[in-house]
Amino acid sequence: MGEKLVDVYRASGEMEAHVIKGLLESNGVPCILKSDAASSVHAFTVDGMGEVTVAVLESRAEEARKIIGGE
Repeated sequence: MGEKLVDVYRASGEMEAHVIKGLLESNGVPCILKSDAASSVHAFTVDGMGEVTVAVLESRAEEARKIIGGE
């Protein structure tokens, strides 16, 4: 069984999520984006709708949080 994915960031929309994804991947941390809604349906977030979660492997979560936080 593979390593568990951990959520490290919740973006208010797909555009913001892609910026975070690019930041992580440019620092060597692979990640995936998860959303409950189709991107074309929710152009903005209302009560969490349109929210996109950025997830990384559990072993890289602390590193990813540091990169996102600018530490």
